[in-house]
Amino acid sequence: MQQEQNRAVCLNACGEYEYEQLYQCIRQQFSRIRAEECIRPGMKVVLKPNLVMKSSPEAAVVTHPLVTAAVAKCVQELGATVLIAESSGGRYTPSTLRSIYQETGYTEMAETYGLELNYDCSYGELKVPDGVLCKGFTVIRPVLEADAVVNICKLKSHCMTGLSAAVKNLFGVVPGLMKPELHCRFPEKPRFGEMLTDLCCGVKPALSVVDAVTAMEGNGPTGGRPRFVGAILSGRNPFAVDLCCAAMVGMDPEKIPTLQAGIRRGACGKSVETVEILGEPLERFIQKDFLQPESKTADFIEHLPRFLRPLASRLAAPAPKIRREDCVGCGKCAESCPQHTVKVREKKAEIDYSRCIRCYCCHEMCPHQAIDIRRLPLFRL
Repeated sequence: MQQEQNRAVCLNACGEYEYEQLYQCIRQQFSRIRAEECIRPGMKVVLKPNLVMKSSPEAAVVTHPLVTAAVAKCVQELGATVLIAESSGGRYTPSTLRSIYQETGYTEMAETYGLELNYDCSYGELKVPDGVLCKGFTVIRPVLEADAVVNICKLKSHCMTGLSAAVKNLFGVVPGLMKPELHCRFPEKPRFGEMLTDLCCGVKPALSVVDAVTAMEGNGPTGGRPRFVGAILSGRNPFAVDLCCAAMVGMDPEKIPTLQAGIRRGACGKSVETVEILGEPLERFIQKDFLQPESKTADFIEHLPRFLRPLASRLAAPAPKIRREDCVGCGKCAESCPQHTVKVREKKAEIDYSRCIRCYCCHEMCPHQAIDIRRLPLFRL
């Protein structure tokens, strides 16, 4: 795999979302990782931020618009044209995109810095001949037509994949409600991670930039809480970038499905020690008490007799729980559920747990954060 090359990751402190500070930081990082070898004059470059749902930048759910603006300027200085494109977790339509851009601050940012936002909601097939599980994906048209993709993610915990950073962010190139179909096809975490790795290897992002000024901890990627980290990361290998992110937030790479798959394929080493860190030392940014998702697998299961593990895993797996008093019956959870286990009755959502695959899409896409992740009391202890 080509990903095994260029494992250097540049890491710098950035204490606030101030445009000039972000621009100088990212410009320096692009120089150190030799971004000019990937982005050349005349190229059409798609910037792919994380805009999973309508949310203000301060909530740490989305890539901050000023980070994307700063990346755009650095890419333009390399002689490329820029288009900002993303497909959120809901419907992929121009009206949905318009609403997402508006609520996340991207409309104002694009107007201020003269950048173009994508409203083309067509899509096509991306071939992945070397894919392990998937030999192709349906992806948004701008990605298919781009000469290069620059991946601009948000550092977050994630209830299904553990970590949401460079590799996971590329799930957003799958159009809207086609994402639940992939959840349904690959409900187990290891296979879901393998699928995401196939997608990442198909998209082949030229650069990955991480907005870790303010991260999200706890029940991410939308239901956690903001956590100041004060860093920006850039690299050419998304798996190496994710190894650094995992180390910063105290996650074991071998328990992150995308990194498990990347390690098996030789896309990255087994630990952050295999990454060449440029800029400032990683130790400066390690968050020792970073709150992990409640969906984290119970460690004791691997020590049980093999015949007991399937039952224990099922009982220990946290489930989404709707707080009826906060549910407004908007139906976003039902729309995003790959198994169609969520129904809205009498203006309240209900979950059929007999068919729930614990993908937590309902939790992720609830605009009112009315869905918790809960364990049985015994396993919570």
